[in-house]
This record gives sequence, C-alpha cells and structure tokens, in this order.
Amino acid sequence: MSDQVPAPLPTTPPERPAVRGSSPVTWVVSLVLASMLGSLLFAGGYLAAGGGSRDGTCAAPAEAFAALCEAYDKLKQQYVDKLDDTQLAEGAIRGLFEYGVKDPFSGYMSPDEYQRALGSLSGEFTGIGAEMAVKNTANPDDLAACPKLSETCVLVVVAPLADSPAEAAGLLSGDVILAVDGASVSGSTLQDEVGKVRGEPGTKVTLTLRRSERTFDLTITRAKIVQREVTSRMLDGKIGYIALHGFSQTAADQFHTALGALLDEGAVSIIFDLRDNPGGYIDAAQKIASEFIGSGLIFSQESSGGEKKRWEATGDGLATDPNLPLAVLVNGGSASASEIVAGALQETGRGVIIGQPTYGKNTVQVWTELVDHSGVRITISRWFTPDHHSVAPDGIQPDVAVEVPDGTPPDQDPVLDRAITELTTPAASISLLRAAA
Repeated sequence: MSDQVPAPLPTTPPERPAVRGSSPVTWVVSLVLASMLGSLLFAGGYLAAGGGSRDGTCAAPAEAFAALCEAYDKLKQQYVDKLDDTQLAEGAIRGLFEYGVKDPFSGYMSPDEYQRALGSLSGEFTGIGAEMAVKNTANPDDLAACPKLSETCVLVVVAPLADSPAEAAGLLSGDVILAVDGASVSGSTLQDEVGKVRGEPGTKVTLTLRRSERTFDLTITRAKIVQREVTSRMLDGKIGYIALHGFSQTAADQFHTALGALLDEGAVSIIFDLRDNPGGYIDAAQKIASEFIGSGLIFSQESSGGEKKRWEATGDGLATDPNLPLAVLVNGGSASASEIVAGALQETGRGVIIGQPTYGKNTVQVWTELVDHSGVRITISRWFTPDHHSVAPDGIQPDVAVEVPDGTPPDQDPVLDRAITELTTPAASISLLRAAA
C-alpha cells in the first residue's frame, strides 16, 4: 500500500506490466502502498452476454452467473429501500476479486482509488509516503488466504519513502498497523485502509502501530509527495554510491544519468542500494539491470497457457565492465522489481548482495481503467531469475548477511559500512572481482 505500493500516472500506457511489492501485497497509494507496479481490464457495470433473466434486467455471460443475475433482479424488485446501481456494480466487481480470485495482488479500485494509485507510479501523489502490504504471519507462503485483514493477515509497513512525512514521523519497515484514526483494520481490505490513510495535504492521520512488543499511536501530516527515484554521491575511496527508491516511469533515465555522473567523477567501484525499494515497472527493472549486465538473460516471464517471454540485457549499460566491483544492498523492503534486479546481478555473478533477505514477490500485475474510470489490477504472470528460481516466498538470500540490531541510531548504517569494507579491503576486493568475473 503505498500512499507506494505498491507503488502511477493517468497517462500510464494500457496493459503495461508493473511489479510492486506487494512485498506481501504491495500497492502504491498515497501512503505509497506500491510496493508496488501498468494497467488492466475487466468489464464494469452489469454483466452482459447471453442468457438473460426473466425481465431482461441482467444477462449472464455463463450459466454459473445465472444466480448472480437472479440475485440482482430480486434485490431490485424486493429490497425495502432504494438501491444504487453503481454501488451494486462496484460491490459485485469487488466480490469477483475478493472472493473469486483470492489473490492479494489482484483487485478492484474505485475511480478515486485508481487515480490515486496511478499518481504514485508517476512519481507524484498525495499521502504520507509509505509502502504497505498484507502479510500472513501464520503461513507467509499463502497470501491467497488473506483477502481481508485479521489477527494473522496483518497490514505491515514495507518501507517509508525517502524524505516523506512517514519517514520524518518515524514510521519504520516492519511496523504493523492495527488501526487508522482509531478504527481497527481487522475485517477490512488493503484498499479500504489505503483510502483511509490518504487524504488532502495538511490533514493528519493517526496510525496505531505494533513495533516488536510495543503498541503506540503515530500521527502523520499528509502532504504532496514528489518522489525522487535516485540519490547518489561519492564516498571515500572513490566509491560511487547510488540508491534507487522505486521503478517508476522515469526511474531508468534518472538512474542512467546519476550512474554516468559517478563514473565521470572517477568512481572505481559502485554501491547500489535497493533497500526499501518496493518495485515498479518491469521494463524499468530490465533497463536498470542492464546498466551492469552487458548481455544475456535478466529474467523470464511465464503467463497462463504456458506463454514465456525472455527479458534480455539491452546491451547499452554504463557499468558492465566486470573489473568494476559492485556491491548491492538489500533488505526485507526490497521487493518485486528490486528482486528482479538483485537476482540477476547475483546469479550472473556481476554483483555481491549484502544485507538481509528480500521480500519475496515474483508476480506481475497489469492495471486497466474501466468505463467508469475505476480500475482493476490482475496478476498475469510470474517471473523467474536467470537460473529460473522463484524468489517467493523466501526472497533473495544475501551473499553477505548483515543484521541491523533494533535501536540502531539513524545515523549508523551497518550494511553500508560492510559494503564499504568489502570494497576497500584488498582481500575483499579481490573476492568481489572474482564474483563478478
């Protein structure tokens, strides 16, 4: 749930695949719920096709839907109060996804929800700036069992966005959201809570959080979020540091420019920070991985019916020289498109992965606007690493594991420190070069 979210634009091209981390369900909203990802399609309004009901008010597309049409007719004829057809249609569509599909990454978005979600993939939206997701604490591999939030299907913070109100207020990756403005999230959906957390700039929202053994309230002032996808700087020892915060429409160009600037400044090694990056467009992942991988398979995509697509390196990367050491930083907030890139760099031997295991999401969604300007997101395929491994549900395991103890001051970064050590210690540098060969 992004406020990333996880994680779009009214001009988003139709049927453009997007992956967002939905670290458990990554969605980009003004919270930046997502994680999160394109566009999708399902017919809005009444079901239409052959086999109508007795008064012609509803036509079923298949025999299995005849009872739905009958229920609609009976509601219209017998319900004591006036009914709103728009609300009935919206409820029916939501039910298709919530109870029929049972996939936490697929779902319906009202017109307002859809436009807000599009804003995050465009890099600009209104909210608190945090990536949210649903996590099944009883069985992390079974997200289909979590259409609604409950004691075991919890709403978690994947990551706050850089320089966002959520980050400034102290929201942390792994925080569990128990209530929004005093109302429990139990029994609601991810989309429901996204709508509650979003709002006008300058207004406040209070989240009730569980962090380790502590429960407390955190009030955050909403704002217009302009997302910076890339930050970069030179570190001591001529190490170029570049952090990618999301895979939006502009991410690949921003990354290319920043990486080129570091190399022009004389960087002799690169630290690529993918921590707390919830994902985004799948083609952005291909382009960014191709900055370091000169040729060959980046990842493969498998859809229903056995259809397969290979995503190869584009061949125009700036840092494909294997003699340029590369350390890639990841954590539990690195999801979806981030895992595509990290997995490719690890399995091709181009980079050494440092940090904690990643989120573990390997599905691809498309988003489509419906006739009433609402939208749907549908899981269309799964992706796999170059060696055809799935990152779900355990994520990518780092080559160099580094724990960050609870209570670590914000000005300390054990993972970055370890990466610098790996790049500047002669023996470690030799190891990194061998890994890249």
